[in-house]
Amino acid sequence: MTYPIEKTDAQWRAELTSQHAEPGAFEVTRRAATERSFSGKYAAHWADGSYHCICCGHTLFDSASKFDAHCGWPSFSQARPGAILEKTDRSHFMTRVETVCSQCGAHLGHVFDDGPTPTGLRYCMNSASLKFSTS
Repeated sequence: MTYPIEKTDAQWRAELTSQHAEPGAFEVTRRAATERSFSGKYAAHWADGSYHCICCGHTLFDSASKFDAHCGWPSFSQARPGAILEKTDRSHFMTRVETVCSQCGAHLGHVFDDGPTPTGLRYCMNSASLKFSTS
């Protein structure tokens, strides 16, 4: 699949370095790794603002949709319209729905159908995929 923003691995590494991304951000965003639960900086972060893709800056979530799912990863009940694409993930002997940034294809996490009303969704994201902004 192609995305509006495409870069080489070296360019993505340089971009993540310029964004002061967490050490594992390249493996998470470009190789679909998962950070350990309760290890990410946004798991217990509750400020007002918005969450963006660490790779390209695209706005993904508003803080109003964030909730504590007690799973150890930042969780949101709703993404911004058109911000995320969903892909079938059959890794680790299970079938899940992977979420990626619609602009650059960065792996963000997974979406599950066990979230709060009204959406019933839980976007379970890696903190290493996100950048927070108050503006």
